Amino acid sequence: MGKSKWSSATHKLVKELHSELTLSNKNWHQLKNNSERRAAELLISAIAQIINGGETSDIQSLIHQALLWLNKEIKDPGCPSH
Repeated sequence: MGKSKWSSATHKLVKELHSELTLSNKNWHQLKNNSERRAAELLISAIAQIINGGETSDIQSLIHQALLWLNKEIKDPGCPSH
């Protein structure tokens, strides 16, 4: 693997923020319909993809999904087991 364009501090910060914003089993029911939280989760995922050399199409897809959440054009379909 070649030298990253991004500093190790940048990688660490993005990883920490991604971990903080990602919904978990513990908070999913509480936050699943919070459009701003869902958009933030997708946007930090897009940033992580940029920092880690992800595919442009994947990054664009994450950003598009974030915009749909911000515009309240989509909602979580819910837990399939309920």
